[in-house]
Amino acid sequence: MFNGPKLTARQQQILDLIQTAIAQSGAPPTRAEIAKQLGFKSANAAEEHLQALARKGVIELVSGTSRGIRLRGDAVRSLNAARGTQFNLPIPGLSQLALPLVGRVAAGSPILAQEHVEQTYCVESSLFQRKPDYLLKVRGMSMRDVGIMDGDLLAVQQTREARNGQIIVARIGEEVTVKRLRRTAHAIELLPENPDFPVIVVQPDEPFEIEGLAVGLIRNTMLI
Repeated sequence: MFNGPKLTARQQQILDLIQTAIAQSGAPPTRAEIAKQLGFKSANAAEEHLQALARKGVIELVSGTSRGIRLRGDAVRSLNAARGTQFNLPIPGLSQLALPLVGRVAAGSPILAQEHVEQTYCVESSLFQRKPDYLLKVRGMSMRDVGIMDGDLLAVQQTREARNGQIIVARIGEEVTVKRLRRTAHAIELLPENPDFPVIVVQPDEPFEIEGLAVGLIRNTMLI
C-alpha cells in the first residue's frame, strides 16, 4: 500500500513538469517557466505550489538561484510507482550534488570554514568526471587563457596531491590562488594562464599546500 505524500492535481502537474524539464534538459525549470507553462499570472503562484511540494517532502528548494529546485528521489520514485508513471530514472535531477560556494578565504583559515561559505548550489553530478567537494569563486583574470574568468565558479576536489600540468588551488603563506602546477628539480612554480601575470616561484622556506584540484567550471553567465 502506498503511504507517500498525497498531492493535489495541480501539485502533481507541477511535479511532472519539473521531472520532464530535468529529464530533457538536465536542469529544473525557473518559477517563471512554470508559470508560463501552466498559465499562471505570476511566478508567485508557482512559488506557492513549490513551497507546498517542499512541505510534503517531494522537492527541496535551494535559495539564491532561479533554478533551485531539487527532487527528493525516494518520494518522487514512490509517487511515480504508485501512479504507474515511468520516467527514465535515475534522471539527472536525482543525482545532484549540493556544493558549498566559497567566496574570499580569510588568511590562515581552512577553505571550507563556515564563514567562507556564501551559499550552496545544487548541480548535476554528471557535469563532472571527478566529483567536486566545493565551488570556489574565481578572483581576477590570471587564468583567462584557459577560460577561467573573474566571477566564475571553479569546481574543486579536495586533495593534497597533484601532477605537473594540473590546475590546482594552492595556499602560499596566507594566500589562496588558482594556478597550473609545475614542479622542477629545484622549485615549485605556479603558472598563470595570462601573460600579464608573473610566474609564482614558491621559496623553499615558504609555507605551501595543495588544497585541491580543478575538476570543472561553472560560468558566471550561467548563474543569471
